[in-house]
Amino acid sequence: MAQRKMIVFPTKNELSQAMAEYTANLSAKFIKEKGLFTVVLSGGDLIDWLCKLVQPPYIDSIEWSKWHVFWVDERVCAWEDPDSNYKLAMEGFLSKVPIPDKNIYAIDKHWAADGNAEHCAALYEECLKNLVKEKIIPISKKTGYPEFDLQLLGMGPDGHMASLFPNHPQINEKQKWVTHITDSPKPPPKRITFTLPVINSSLYNLMAICDKAPAKSVAEIMKRNNLSLPSAHLSAQVENVWYLDQAAASEL
Repeated sequence: MAQRKMIVFPTKNELSQAMAEYTANLSAKFIKEKGLFTVVLSGGDLIDWLCKLVQPPYIDSIEWSKWHVFWVDERVCAWEDPDSNYKLAMEGFLSKVPIPDKNIYAIDKHWAADGNAEHCAALYEECLKNLVKEKIIPISKKTGYPEFDLQLLGMGPDGHMASLFPNHPQINEKQKWVTHITDSPKPPPKRITFTLPVINSSLYNLMAICDKAPAKSVAEIMKRNNLSLPSAHLSAQVENVWYLDQAAASEL
């Protein structure tokens, strides 16, 4: 597993620029090597920080038609609900780039609107298994779990990542690829999430953290490797890199 690397940027804007460059470089690398690029998004502010990808030089140079887009976690609600990570990503990023609709793998629309978290998790896992059969997602030879090219992640002030929260059992799930939670400490309570082994089977993981609120958790992880915080468990097959702005790094 890759060691944690950390880069601190003077401003959020520079972090955003670096994240676009990192993503574009990996997109080019994987498309050249295997003809497609699997990228996993999270919610929150991350979509705002991806804004540079929809500007030159990236908007015109990336082979968007070869992208396959997933979510590391999702709120179990209607697609048009303001809480939906799908809605956030569509409005802020995906609607502005020519990725084919069939290459965007959202939570099941009907069951999400119905609020059935357990069924949504099972269906999302089924979707991943079908894509393994179709040779879109390989199974990691090292871990036995699906292997994505790049995941773009964020961390909450409490140290959670995806919908793996402190003092909740989902972090320990090793059988399933996708699990669910119905008592998330951060609203809305119903969510689905990749499990830790799937997250850590990704080839590249980029954790982007900005602002003062998560600074204490950043310090707990970087200085003490406090494993009670789910984000401290993040690894990757090739590179596990953390991008921080000055505020997020302020307690280091």
